[in-house]
Amino acid sequence: MQRFVQAAVFAVIVWLGVAVTVEAQQTEADAFVYQTRSRVNEGVVRIIAGEWGSTSLRIASDLAAVLDQRGDLRILPIVGKGSVQNITDLLYLKGIDLCIIQEDALDYVARNRIHTTTAQRLRYITKLHNEEFHLLVRDDIRSFQDLAGQPVSIGPEGSGSAVAATAAFETLGVTVQPLLLDHVVALDKLKAGEIAGLVYVTGKPAAFFRQIDDPGGLHLLSVPMAPALLSTYAPASLDHDDYPRLVDDPQAIETFAVGTVLAVYNWEPGSVRYRQAARFVEALFGDFGNLLSEARHPKWREINLAADVAGWTRFAAAQEWLDSQPTADRQPGAPDATAGETGASLAPAAGAGQ
Repeated sequence: MQRFVQAAVFAVIVWLGVAVTVEAQQTEADAFVYQTRSRVNEGVVRIIAGEWGSTSLRIASDLAAVLDQRGDLRILPIVGKGSVQNITDLLYLKGIDLCIIQEDALDYVARNRIHTTTAQRLRYITKLHNEEFHLLVRDDIRSFQDLAGQPVSIGPEGSGSAVAATAAFETLGVTVQPLLLDHVVALDKLKAGEIAGLVYVTGKPAAFFRQIDDPGGLHLLSVPMAPALLSTYAPASLDHDDYPRLVDDPQAIETFAVGTVLAVYNWEPGSVRYRQAARFVEALFGDFGNLLSEARHPKWREINLAADVAGWTRFAAAQEWLDSQPTADRQPGAPDATAGETGASLAPAAGAGQ
């Protein structure tokens, strides 16, 4: 009997030892998971940009490639659905920190009452690149007026292309049959002769157009530069070097461009999200010179960090950074010249935004 009791006690002791060991190992594993999760999620900045293949998505990818090297940030580019939807996502979609949108989108949202108090809830960190209005048409379309009454894809609803195309056709007095197609589907329909043209607003040179191997008569069309149009947009051009297969004329194709901005929610100063955005600002502005290399998109070399954006207010942390820099240092690595035909100024702007 005594031996049985001793054996039972020994078994219990062994079981307790094993249980304690397993519990300790589980606690250690839980701690490792917690620490890893905390480390991986620290410094994450989610940027929603344009659709797949867009220049703005390439810009966001460049930000990830350069700023991730710091070690204290992890930039996650996200494929977006256009400027209007990007504003909605920045305002309401959980986890979105920044977005790239066209300058005219804020006014469009306000005029169409899509959201309220948007100008008070959003801020811009910096003006980015200009995006050109590309109008690709059939061979029989030789002038902008030839599109009257014709089916034309202006891009998905709420996209930057749709916003700019609607403004352009209305301003120039040409009524078309607007179709809300994405540019990939629209190109197939254009090649099949089902539509007369497609509009795609993106930064040149755009891979989408350069990758059209056999245009079959498709060509980029000039847009009349009416004063009313240029009150909102900047003059621009597309030439043979940009698109060898789509621009045969030695003269450049006239068009217009719209600026893009890097927008952020107007977080309360001192809050966790504000500090996270401020850390990103410091990284972007401080490492901007690394984005000007030949390995990055050529649009980076159009950007002036100090340029103001009409109708927008700059994010406080961004303005504080600019105010702390001598004027000559505000645009590290940029050429000492002003903009060309796209309207993007490379000269430091004086003062803050609105």
